[in-house]
Amino acid sequence: MAQDGAPAELYSVPFFINGEEVHPSKSFDVTSPATGKVVHRSGSASDAEVQAAVESAAQAFKTWKRTLPKERRDLFLKAAEIVQRRNDELGQYMIDETGCPKSWADFNLGITRDLLLDAAGRLSNLNGIIPTPADPDVGAMILREPFGVVLAIAPWNAPYCLGMRSVLFPIAAGNTVILKGSELCPRTMWAICSVFHEAGLPAGVLNLLVHEPAAAAAITESLIAHPAIKKINFTGSTPVGRIIGRLAGAHLKPVLQELGGKASAIVWSDADLDHAAAQCALGAFLNSGQICMSTERILVHRDVRAAFEAKLVAAIDKIFGGVAGALVLVTAAAADKNRGLLRDAVGKGARVLYGDVAAEEVTRTRMRPVVVAGVTEEMDLYRTESFGPSVALYEVETEEEALRIANDTEYGLTAAVFTEDLRRGLRMAKEIESGAVHINNMTVHDEIALPHGGAKASGYGRFNTELGLLEWVRTKTVTYKY
Repeated sequence: MAQDGAPAELYSVPFFINGEEVHPSKSFDVTSPATGKVVHRSGSASDAEVQAAVESAAQAFKTWKRTLPKERRDLFLKAAEIVQRRNDELGQYMIDETGCPKSWADFNLGITRDLLLDAAGRLSNLNGIIPTPADPDVGAMILREPFGVVLAIAPWNAPYCLGMRSVLFPIAAGNTVILKGSELCPRTMWAICSVFHEAGLPAGVLNLLVHEPAAAAAITESLIAHPAIKKINFTGSTPVGRIIGRLAGAHLKPVLQELGGKASAIVWSDADLDHAAAQCALGAFLNSGQICMSTERILVHRDVRAAFEAKLVAAIDKIFGGVAGALVLVTAAAADKNRGLLRDAVGKGARVLYGDVAAEEVTRTRMRPVVVAGVTEEMDLYRTESFGPSVALYEVETEEEALRIANDTEYGLTAAVFTEDLRRGLRMAKEIESGAVHINNMTVHDEIALPHGGAKASGYGRFNTELGLLEWVRTKTVTYKY
């Protein structure tokens, strides 16, 4: 409360433009999905802020592209220290805005620090090439140069690690960035920019814009169409990725995309069922199932189906049954989507193995884990990414059948195979159409030492490692006569 007894004015999340915090004239409420209360407000961008941010980034690129790798390295190392020091503050922003548990926020921040440290260590290896031309009197060099201004669009479900990933590698390669943050967690996105600026990032290298949902189409199109924007970095849903791809294609601009998933976990007859059950429970319901790599289908060999079902139920009870209340989803619409998919499946003959499809919770954003069996192709759940706490279990008998179902989806981000026969696991891994396959580990697996990205409608291009860094440079061939 203010001193005069009136309610204190809500904090409004500003933008970062040219190194300064900017409060636009328009703003919107940000509501906690856990409490249903407004936690703060956020600025909503207009075309004026778009133009100012892009102009700032374009101007900053002229000098940032010339900075030495060791300068960027030292800045990233300092940023990692700041993330560590401000861990509790930063984590609370994410908890307030996304309704996640503290453990998920801490995990995100740990990955964020690791990303900064990893990028700092890779910068000295961003080198060109000296090839040998056909003419002995001609020399050549292949330079690697940054694109220019990059548009980075990051989601809310793992906002620190995905937000950091969206801006870090472009900046490391010498680009400047416009971060279009999620309207569901603007203060979390602001915090990423705050860390960089506290570490000494020059003005204009990283700019932040957020907009209200109604302005999404206009602001996104304005950014992509701007001639100074040279490449787009998008992590989000496949439907939105298609829109981004069409807009970028119309302006002949390259895009790096990580999109949705419909990950399958294959549990074979020789699998360690206790381990497989625990990993499938985690893979399906970690962060309320709101991870692009979440396990959405479990394909179990018929010889162990009954035993595995019992162990899966026990694992869910042990890991998630003790949670106070149900799992929190980011919006009521997300929970409604999952319930709708489950009602459609049950109405068409699917059986509920765990949970209650009709359960009512204290808020519309809450939902308990649900496992169904008997899902068939005419049910919406068979193909639609649920992105929530629901998973379907299928009985299979042959490798061919398991692979057919695993690949019978437009998605191809990640998968898992549980077997004690490594030859079988590798054989299946080679045949599954996805960017990653994890043998005897859950489908949710993304670490900085491994390239990450999808196949089919799960996106294209790669994040992490040297491959992720090379996404943000293009080659220039220079020849010269001796």
